Amino acid sequence: MKEFLLQRSVIVPGTIRDVFSFFADPANLEQLTPPWLHFTILQASTPKTREGTTITYRLRIHGIPLRWQSVIRNWDPPHSFVDEQVQGPYRSWHHTHNFVQLDRGVQVEDLVRYSVPGGRLAHWLFIRRDLERSFDYRVAQLERIFAGDNP
Repeated sequence: MKEFLLQRSVIVPGTIRDVFSFFADPANLEQLTPPWLHFTILQASTPKTREGTTITYRLRIHGIPLRWQSVIRNWDPPHSFVDEQVQGPYRSWHHTHNFVQLDRGVQVEDLVRYSVPGGRLAHWLFIRRDLERSFDYRVAQLERIFAGDNP
């Protein structure tokens, strides 16, 4: 099973505690997900994200409705955490969120290791482009939110 890697990084103004706190609220995930995915959280097992929190949501990819469930692992506030797909469209999904305090703000890094049904061909024809577009949106939203420009 071929594993792929997606990485994005952005520096936002603020403190590591404030930025991490934003990510600890499952409701904020909707702000970081592109509208074309029609993302909705159906249930979070805890009000604030922590080790073992399970989040169930639905979305649509190219009009196809999907249900996705992930669990939070390696919870290390305010430095990092991992979400892993329990159920969803990928064969595997391991998303590491890293936070580093810098003089000019907080570096937020997303590192996603994943594998897909259909292997390399499906990845290069469809999935890679969709994921890159979604995570580019996420970076732009983080910049807007932490700059105070989010409506």
